Order: sequence, then structure tokens, then C-alpha cells
Amino acid sequence: MDLRVRVIVIFLAAWVAFPGLMKAPVVFKPGAKAKYLAPGEEELSGSAKELFDVAQAAENRGNLKRALSAYKSLIRHHPKDALTPGAVYRAAQLQEQMHMYIAAAEYYRLLVEHFPSSPHFDDAIEAQFRIGEIYLRGKKQTVLGVPIGSPLERAVEIFAAVVRTAPYGKYTARAQFNIGLAREKQEAVEAALDAYQAVIDKFPNEPVAAAAQYQIGYIWFQSARAGSKDINATAKAKTAFQDFLFRYPNNEKAAQAKAYLERLDKRQTSSSFQVAQFYDKQKKYRAAVIYYNEVIRQQPGSKESEEAKKRIDQLRAKLGDTALQPAYVAAEEEKKKEADKNKAQAAGGTTATPTSEQTPAEPAPSESTSGPEPARPTADRPVSPPASDLVQPPPSLLPDRNPFDTAPEPSGTPESSPTP
Repeated sequence: MDLRVRVIVIFLAAWVAFPGLMKAPVVFKPGAKAKYLAPGEEELSGSAKELFDVAQAAENRGNLKRALSAYKSLIRHHPKDALTPGAVYRAAQLQEQMHMYIAAAEYYRLLVEHFPSSPHFDDAIEAQFRIGEIYLRGKKQTVLGVPIGSPLERAVEIFAAVVRTAPYGKYTARAQFNIGLAREKQEAVEAALDAYQAVIDKFPNEPVAAAAQYQIGYIWFQSARAGSKDINATAKAKTAFQDFLFRYPNNEKAAQAKAYLERLDKRQTSSSFQVAQFYDKQKKYRAAVIYYNEVIRQQPGSKESEEAKKRIDQLRAKLGDTALQPAYVAAEEEKKKEADKNKAQAAGGTTATPTSEQTPAEPAPSESTSGPEPARPTADRPVSPPASDLVQPPPSLLPDRNPFDTAPEPSGTPESSPTP
């Protein structure tokens, strides 16, 4: 027998044997094909009170689909009735109970946006936050078993709605923090940093602000570790962890932050020492001394620091202090000598008036007049070597280039968010 015939026969037999199970309303609309709806999904009509009673009766019988259909009909046909806010809330609850989470979140949002005076306002905000966390954990939205959309993007949308509709609510700071977590999982670094910074700026007294500050440091730490294109990744990581320790010295993650800072310091010192040795081998001693001094400043008492001191003493004994002075120091000394000379001439009246047979000597050029004065060193930045000494180190010696290839990973998982 042909397969199609068999299917028709089976269908007819089932219809005859179980007529109650085969009922389905047929909806006819002008210009449209007939539409078959499953039981409970048909459009209901009546006054708001009648529809609400139908929904309540269906709930009591356990017919959640029919109850949901009645509530939706009430909302659609009587949007300004006094019973509508309650119908919206119950429709949201039923859909959450039926694991229709996206639809439930939309109805909860409908309640807080259009009926803010509802006694269920706070409950609806909490429910949205609860559903957002489901998607933050990776809940997939499927149609016929096929995943569609991004659960993390859904989470961001839901948390953003919480922040927007309840800016001073109980769950607002945590919702903003969770936006950062979702963006971090998506590897959207800039968006994650912005979300975490918003927590610190808008909710500085909330407990979750400490976690946001820590995550900013951790993101930059990971960026420096991976060889970020941002040459300041290491400095930004250090600044973020230092701010964390200053603001929250007793936080449970303080020890982990200190461990990361130590690794950052060691790597930065090692990079400076390698650059100093490079210039030393190139006989660019002035540049080498600048970086040796940077090593001493960064980690006094370390092995590299002691070696740097020893090498500076050797170069000073060999070349003298003048040859090792930075360009700006030599320029200042030259200026001072010139000023002292002019003062002495003025005091002794020895300034000569040129005659027709005497042409004043043209002043000799000095470093101070040959170009702009070099940048002075600061606590965060060493002086760049003068142009005469500038030989670019190999890329492997430059700071912030995948500085953590061989260092062991400290214990702990800072990227995982604590439960606020």
C-alpha cells in the first residue's frame, strides 16, 4: 500500500477512535487561509471580567494553555481595564512556569513599563533578573530542537531592561555587572570594560563594585598575557589592581590581586633589564644606564636591581659621570654654565663693545638650541634614549609582548564572578 494512503488510514482511524483528542478550532479571516489552532490557543471574547474568570477557572483545572490564552485576550482587547495589570503578571508567570522564558521576560517587562504602579512591579524586576541569569549560564533558545540566537545576547537584553526600568532597584547593580560578564564571555573586551566601569561609577557603594574593579584588572592582565596590541596593557592592569587593593584591601580576592601585581612587576622589570643589556652590548651606554635605573626603580632589592647597580658602577668608573648623563641633564648644565659666565662678565664690566674691525664671535651650538628639550623622566616612564643612542631593540625585548609565556599560572579563577 502506498505510504500516503497508510498515513491517511491511520489518521482516520485515530479520529474515529479518539474524537475528543482531535478537536481544534478553525479560524477564518477575509483574504486569508483557514488557520487551525491547538486547544487552548483559540481567541476568546467577552468582557475583561469574563475573560479573567475564564482564565482563573482554567488555571484551577490545570489547563495552563487555555488560561494563558484568556489572559492574552484580556490584555489585547481591554488594555486599560483595571484587571489588565494582573492579567499581564499572571501571563508572565504562566509562561515562565512553562519554560517559555523569552516570552515571560517580555511580559514582565510589559508590566514594569506600562503599569509601574502595579503591586507586582518589584516581583517582575526580580523575575527578569532570574531569567537573565538563566541565559547568562548558557540556556539555548531552540525552535524544533534547533538552537537560534545567542543566549548571551538575550541575557544582555534582559539585564539592560532591568537597568533601564529600575535604575535604583535592588537588582540594578548586579544586572549591570552581569552585562559585563556576558560581554566578557563574548570576548567583547571594550564593551565588558565599559559595563564594569559603569558599575563602579554608578554604584560605588554596592558590594558588586569590588568585583567589577577586579574584573577590569583581570581583563587587562589577560590582554597583556596574550600579547595585546595595546602597549599599555600591563600598565592598565597594574593600575586597576592597585585601585582594587586601595579601595578593597580586605576583599577575598585581595591576595589574588597581589599575586598578579607581583607577576606584572617582575615581567616589567625583566623587560627593562633586557632592553638595558641590549643597549649595553650596542655600546649605547647612556641609553643602557637609563634602563638600568628603571630596573632599580621598579624592583629595588631584586636580583636584576643588584646587577643593574653593579653595571652602572662599572660604566661610571670606565666612562665618567658626564658621558652617562641623560641629554636633558647635560643641556641644563650647559645652560647654567652659560648663565654663570654672563653674570661674571656683567659684574666685572668686561663686556666688549664690537668695533668696525671686530666682529662678535658666533655662539657655538649646544644641545639646548639644537632642538626641543627632551622629555623628562617621570615615576611611570623612563626617559627615552637620545637620538644618537637610539637603536631599536629586537621585538622580543620590548615590554608587553606576550610577557607570560613561561610563568606559571597562580591559583584561583578570577574570571569567574562571585555570587554578589
